[in-house]
Amino acid sequence: MSVRLLPGLVALMSSTTIAAALAEEVSVSSPDGRTEITVTDEGGIPRYQVARDGDIIISASRLGMRFKAGGNLDEGFEITSSARDSADETWEQPWGESRLVTDRHEELLVSFEDEDGANFDVRFRAFDEGLGFRYEVPGKGTRVLIDELTEFRVEPDAMTWWTPAGAFNRYEYIYRTTPLRQMERAHTPLTLRLADGTHLAIHEAALVNYGGAWLDQRRDGVLEIEVAPRYDGTKVVTEGDFVTPWRTVQIADNAAGLVNGAVMTLNLNEPNALGDVSYVTPMKYIGIWWGMHIGTQTWGSGEKHGATTENTKAYMDFAATHGFGGVLVEGWNIGWDGDWFNNGDLFRFAESYPDFDIEEVTAYGKKLGVQLIGHNETSANITNYENQINEAFALYERLGMHAIKTGYVADASDLKYIGPDGEPRYTWHDSQESVDHHIRVLKKAHEHKLMINAHEPVKDTGLRRTYPNAVSREGARGMEFNAWGTPPNPPEHEAILPYTRLLAGPMDFTPGVFDLMPNGEGAENRINTTLAKQLALYVVIHSPVQMAADLPENYAPHMDAFRFIEDVPADWEQSIALDGEVGDFIVMARQGRGTDNWYVGVLTDEDARTVKVPLSFLEDGVMYRAKIYKDGRRANYLSRPYDISISEEEVTASDTLTFRLGKSGGAAISLEPVETGTEE
Repeated sequence: MSVRLLPGLVALMSSTTIAAALAEEVSVSSPDGRTEITVTDEGGIPRYQVARDGDIIISASRLGMRFKAGGNLDEGFEITSSARDSADETWEQPWGESRLVTDRHEELLVSFEDEDGANFDVRFRAFDEGLGFRYEVPGKGTRVLIDELTEFRVEPDAMTWWTPAGAFNRYEYIYRTTPLRQMERAHTPLTLRLADGTHLAIHEAALVNYGGAWLDQRRDGVLEIEVAPRYDGTKVVTEGDFVTPWRTVQIADNAAGLVNGAVMTLNLNEPNALGDVSYVTPMKYIGIWWGMHIGTQTWGSGEKHGATTENTKAYMDFAATHGFGGVLVEGWNIGWDGDWFNNGDLFRFAESYPDFDIEEVTAYGKKLGVQLIGHNETSANITNYENQINEAFALYERLGMHAIKTGYVADASDLKYIGPDGEPRYTWHDSQESVDHHIRVLKKAHEHKLMINAHEPVKDTGLRRTYPNAVSREGARGMEFNAWGTPPNPPEHEAILPYTRLLAGPMDFTPGVFDLMPNGEGAENRINTTLAKQLALYVVIHSPVQMAADLPENYAPHMDAFRFIEDVPADWEQSIALDGEVGDFIVMARQGRGTDNWYVGVLTDEDARTVKVPLSFLEDGVMYRAKIYKDGRRANYLSRPYDISISEEEVTASDTLTFRLGKSGGAAISLEPVETGTEE
């Protein structure tokens, strides 16, 4: 461990002054040598700094934490030792954006101690894709965290894409694009573009037994972690030794590089803790869902009730005909009548409405090879849900169900549970209590061979590696906002998601709406895309449970375009972002799991643009049949959204496809080998 004077000290100081100014400094670099993390204890305050190619991108930023009963880890600390390690291994995902994931990093463990013997460690891992660090704190008894001091000091004029944190609608806000200095408190992942074009994404990994991190801008360019509060305003309650989630910074030369480096988050999570998860089966599905959002059906009982035995059988017939694995049914269980948003106490998760026979429906689906996807809306009453979960999950297992969509609709600080004293308590959707609840649900679901698709969730932090039955989740504005949101999702929304929310993991966005003006041509609420862009979403937005969200009858006029949804997989061998800019456009290529077939999704924001797609990712010497679904010559989302061109041609890895995308338009391509061998 080197000991040297930090830069900026005056050379002519007296020897006494020099001795007092000495500070420890240790560093670690990424395997490719481009990123260097430097850790110091200057002035008794632990700090870290990050440089990229020799240029500082995160200036000296504070580390530490404070507790309710003292024993703070903030000032008067010195580096007492450090240790190094490294990893270079490849592991396999049971499902995901890439089957094989490479974990290659250099590690530095730094130990801090003060004169009273208080101590803690910070473990840093430097990847080619960025870095992660976490606190490892020894101790006995109960500790109550009131403030985590972790900072990220970034240039304040960096362009930033963000949504507000600590606001009522959880993560479901339109993204704002501003210089960092104009950002308020924000959720992670937070994406930034520095003046030299370097892209950063600040997030966290392995969020367990802790509250989710918000980023609060204390001074221009100084972001401090604010942990989402518990019911009483404290942040985290721990027992004995504890570790925090990893604080992560992805680093890339361009926007596409952020997408390609997102598996770093997975590498900071623990391996599969569940064992056999063969019941987790990626699939496409349809559902009794969109009708409620556009007002043709209701969740509650009555004349327009959507979740009937008859309706569900019809949906299962459609799913079987078109090769879909499941049918989601919302509104099937007792609790939806009246003000269900504020009435989570009333939901029953094993009791159907009289017009929905769950035994008959699941038996019918079994004959067709289509499973029922159950829906458990809790209205954020987690105690009511946990009190019934054993009975409900046992029922679903007996009926042969393997997928559940959970929901936690409520204002963001109104997650309800009953405390040990029997009194109701209210906490945040991303608080420690909520984090613990979601993990309990995953463990219980595994006991009954159920995969979970959580809506109004805690954000994804890569825990799908540890709990592979956490197949997808919401955590951003999805398709339903186009039906009733004020305003609906803007055209740039789907061009922002890949570089922000989707860096965290799969999203159940529910694409594939073909009636783009369900409320009429003059209504504000509509789907602000072309038809071809809806198809592109199946490649751009990753989810191992991928919905075709529209009513079955709305696909009938466009069955030629619907063919792409039938063909595209929901599970991938590998994924590559080929090009793009945050909020402008993206070009995404994915190879189907266990096949030689490739799929490409291209989409743009409100601007028409021409995009070139080099096919160099294809295998050399192989001819592919490309089936191309693209915007027609006059397509644009405002006046000609249904203008689509469908064609076929043969291509090789040496070819480049060029697409003229209409406003909020897109293109989707399937590529299947037609012959193999080496070109002469």
